[in-house]
Amino acid sequence: MPVTVVVGAQWGDEGKAKVIDLLASEHTHVVRYQGGHNAGHTVVVGSERYALQLVPSGVLYPHIIPVIGNGVVVDMPTLFNEIDTLEARGVSCAKLVVSSQAHLIFPWHQALDALYEAGRGDARIGTTLKGIGPAYADKARREGLRAEEVLDLVGFAAAVKERAVSHNTEIVALGGEPLDVDEIVERFVGLGRRLAPHVADTVQLLHDALDRDDHLLLEGAQATFLDLDHGTYPFVTSSNPTAGGACVGTGIGPRYLTRIVGITKAYTTRVGSGPFPTELRDELGEKLVDIGREFGTVTGRRRRTGWLDCVMLRKAVRINSLSEVALTKLDVLDTFPEIKVCTEYDSDGRPVYAVLDGWLCDISAVRSRADLPAKAAEFVALVESQVGVPVRIVGTGPARDAVLEWQ
Repeated sequence: MPVTVVVGAQWGDEGKAKVIDLLASEHTHVVRYQGGHNAGHTVVVGSERYALQLVPSGVLYPHIIPVIGNGVVVDMPTLFNEIDTLEARGVSCAKLVVSSQAHLIFPWHQALDALYEAGRGDARIGTTLKGIGPAYADKARREGLRAEEVLDLVGFAAAVKERAVSHNTEIVALGGEPLDVDEIVERFVGLGRRLAPHVADTVQLLHDALDRDDHLLLEGAQATFLDLDHGTYPFVTSSNPTAGGACVGTGIGPRYLTRIVGITKAYTTRVGSGPFPTELRDELGEKLVDIGREFGTVTGRRRRTGWLDCVMLRKAVRINSLSEVALTKLDVLDTFPEIKVCTEYDSDGRPVYAVLDGWLCDISAVRSRADLPAKAAEFVALVESQVGVPVRIVGTGPARDAVLEWQ
């Protein structure tokens, strides 16, 4: 299987990093294909917890070449802070490659992000204020700066100054404080000098790997229903986390995609504003937050929680051509005497639930299907029958090895 894509099948935070970490051992490259530092991936290795934002999850394997693809927007201060933190903990980032075509994020993007969001008032989208949307907007306007620009630092400095002056006009017009242009130029030229050794033509690099029959793993940030085109617009991200976005964000054509894994929690969460049919606004929702530690890896924001929605999952299967599902965080439901799963919506758009008895025991040590409690197995079987593709992986706890193969 030359190319595997891992896609979030809900509104993000499904535990993609753990599944990527599990699959990475079978691959040579792990490639991030879209998004920015507005989403985090968390991997637990023994007693160590790694929170990753831009560096691909496979970096924890010495044999992996981690690649930031052309579809990503890169905040250099965040990237190098992450690299420094990883290397201080003994994780080498020497092999990291950044696409020459990846666009860069600058302080004016973050300033404008905050001003735009404040101007929306009660119609706020819930952006993380990381500058992701304005960076993608500059890309679409053909005004963005790409990573390849840092290979000519004199030209890069001039371009940064020109863009900073131009965007300062808009920032001031919107009521913001003007940015220190000279400080930005000096700081980002220094960051660009550090980035330059990592910059390469990643499209060529990845196709050379495919010609050698290497196996590539493509990972997205966010998830299907935050997709700019197919998500719950306008409460979406500014890129395409779906499987189609993996092709655009890496330069790998669709005929190479042989395995597309959709990740879903055993319940549903989302951050920020937007529709959420199965949301729980009572003590059960709070219980899911507490047990599942449902706070953003990057922002620390509390996630909204609700029952699993299989109507959403069936749509995610269609949009992404999912070949299989990985079901994570099943253990979070260990103490629920009654568990609901949305199987359809009624004529008014309200969720209709199947109601299952809970298994009421700790499954965090379970590593095989045969040892899974019967009622937990019934839950997994229901999900599989509802979504129409096989469940291959089931997560039973936060530890790196707390998984079992369902089929």
